Amino acid sequence: MTGREILHKMKEKVLGSSDPDSGKGKSKMSKNITHGFHLVKGRSDHAMEDYLVAQFKQVENNELGLFAIFDGHSGHSVPDYLRSHLFDNIMNEPDFWTDPANAVKRAYSVTDSTILEKSGELGRGGSTAVTAILINCQKLIVANIGDSRAVLSVNGKAKQLSVDHEPNTEWEDIKNRGGFVSNFPGDVPRVDGQLAVSRAFGDKSLKKHLSSDPYVTVELIGDGAEFIILASDGLWKVMSNQEAVDAIKDIKDARSAAKHLTEAAVNRKSSDDISCVVVRFQ
Repeated sequence: MTGREILHKMKEKVLGSSDPDSGKGKSKMSKNITHGFHLVKGRSDHAMEDYLVAQFKQVENNELGLFAIFDGHSGHSVPDYLRSHLFDNIMNEPDFWTDPANAVKRAYSVTDSTILEKSGELGRGGSTAVTAILINCQKLIVANIGDSRAVLSVNGKAKQLSVDHEPNTEWEDIKNRGGFVSNFPGDVPRVDGQLAVSRAFGDKSLKKHLSSDPYVTVELIGDGAEFIILASDGLWKVMSNQEAVDAIKDIKDARSAAKHLTEAAVNRKSSDDISCVVVRFQ
């Protein structure tokens, strides 16, 4: 290691990462559980529209790992709002500790209603979301709307914990709400010819044809669970679940793993914003 690298590591230890697009942390409850994140802006000429959350938080005698990817479209105000408010709304649900899955569902609905009410301030854009809450290092509550994705590695095998909400798979529900799905040559399916996902926060002009109901799953962290990847579709457009797991299975540092995945997506010619969180359980 060079003198410059040693100085940089000493600086990080005292001040934390100097790069706002890259960082890491660890659980106080279990020294084996760590997280890291990395973001890369895509080649589009608009501002970065991906936002994330990655932190451990003490709540009375409990520890919560809070992790999320928010991939905005038509502006960055909605994903920025979600970053600041969604987890607070979830934890403010009265039955969060007794029935966290239903608490997450209600909080998603409440948050979406607030975003629509604030459309004059936040604009008419929207955002996908994938969130993961790790309760006391034992139970994982994963929820998503849209095509940001959560993938768990169990004994080296990829297990998808979210559902990609695509217009073609939910066209009947969209049609029943009065909308339609376009399938133009050379383009992806879109709700009303505009949005490439069938569920999202916000999007006031399309909301009557969209859903904001999340897919929610509960996963107990067993001995075989190695790590979870949360990432925006900028990664998943160019990499399969198993390819992502295989790419970082031997990278023990969670931030290095997240950075490796974003760099791999860029090398595979992904032009979208790419954001990635990796949480290691071993």
